[in-house]
Amino acid sequence: QVQLVELGGGLVQAGGSLTLSCTTSGHTSRTYNMGWFRQAPGKEREFVAAIPSISQRGELAKYTDSVKGRFTSSRDNAKNTVYLRMTSLKPEDTAVYYCAVDSSFTIRAGSSPQEYDYWGQGTQVTVSS
Repeated sequence: QVQLVELGGGLVQAGGSLTLSCTTSGHTSRTYNMGWFRQAPGKEREFVAAIPSISQRGELAKYTDSVKGRFTSSRDNAKNTVYLRMTSLKPEDTAVYYCAVDSSFTIRAGSSPQEYDYWGQGTQVTVSS
């Protein structure tokens, strides 16, 4: 059973920055495809970013169009931690952010929530205008 702990949410003004972290435990030393998703009130959970297990730092990460150029995902495998650096934040980025683990052995990190089997508890990010 893989556990995920997310940290780093909070309240920030538009244009500001936040960095989320997600640390996994309860597993072997293998690395996983990791995903970031968010869910705003009244909306469905949406894809934000994904970073494949073969990406040593984050160079192979992919992003949804609305965050490209503003968000960066990276990983530190020695710490079993992935990060989501969010800059130039906008009010529409307000949501609960979740990280997730894809425990399969596929190379591609997917963008659908159905491709992930373990989820963090979520952390609230609020961007004020």
